[in-house]
Amino acid sequence: MTDSTATTSTTDNLVEVRDLHFRLGSRVIYQGVDIDIARGRITAIMGPSGTGKTTLLRLISGQWRADSGSVHFDGQSVTGMSQKTLFEQRKRMGMLFQSGALLTDLSVFDNVAFPIREHTKLPERLIRDIVLMKLEAVGLRGARDLAPAQLSGGMARRVALARAIALDPEMIMYDEPFAGQDPISMGVLLRLIRRLNDVLGLTSIVVSHDVKETLGIADYVYVISDGHVIDHGDPEHIRHSDSAWVQQFITASPDGPVPFHYADTPYAEDLLGGDRT
Repeated sequence: MTDSTATTSTTDNLVEVRDLHFRLGSRVIYQGVDIDIARGRITAIMGPSGTGKTTLLRLISGQWRADSGSVHFDGQSVTGMSQKTLFEQRKRMGMLFQSGALLTDLSVFDNVAFPIREHTKLPERLIRDIVLMKLEAVGLRGARDLAPAQLSGGMARRVALARAIALDPEMIMYDEPFAGQDPISMGVLLRLIRRLNDVLGLTSIVVSHDVKETLGIADYVYVISDGHVIDHGDPEHIRHSDSAWVQQFITASPDGPVPFHYADTPYAEDLLGGDRT
C-alpha cells in the first residue's frame, strides 16, 4: 500500500495536510504529502531520525509555513491565519516536547500553572485546583513542590504532560515521548497517553521511531521517509505491510532498501583519486 490518500472522511478529521511541500535550505523535507489526523484517535507519525517528523508538528502548529500545499486545523488554514488567530488556535493544542522543556527555575506546580496564568485570568485558588487535578492525572500530585532537577527523566516527562493538558486542549502533539525512558517509565507513559486520549476525548499525534511501543497504542499510523508517505493504515496493516522499506524499519533489519553507507563516489575510486602527496 503506497497511496498516501487517507481513508478517514473529511468531517472526522481535526487536521488535514494536503500536497505538502517543504524544504529547509536546499534540503527537501516533504514532497506532496497527504496526512489526515482523525478526531478522538491516536495517530502515529513514524520513520527514522531526520525524516521530518518533528517538522510536521511545527507545520501543523504554525511555527513554520509550508512552501506549498495546505495544512488545515479544524477546517481553518494554518498557513492563512493571522498571528492573533494562530495564537488563539494554539490554545487548543498541547505539546509534549522531546526534552520535556520544563522551566528549570520553577517548581513542578508552577511549571504546570504557567500556561494557565499566561492565558487566563482565573483566580489563584482555581488555578491551584486545576494544577492539582492535572498532576493527579499523571500520578505526581505529591511532587508539586519539587524542582525539575529533582525529577527523574520519566517524572519530568509526566510533569511536561500535565502542563500540556493544563488548558484542556483538543489535541496533543507528542514529540518522541519515549526517547530515553527506562522500561517502567515507558510503560507509564504509554498507559497515560492512551488513557488521557480516551478519557478526555483528545486527538493525539505521536511522533516516534519506537516501533513496538507506538504500534501498541496507535489507532492509525503513517510511515514517512524521503519526503513521502511510504505506507499508512492501522497498526496491523503496518505490521504486515508489503513495503520492503516498512518491513526493514519495523523489524530493525540492517539490510534492505535503506543503505548503511551515505551516498558517495565508489570507495576504491575515492581512495585512488585522492591527493597522495
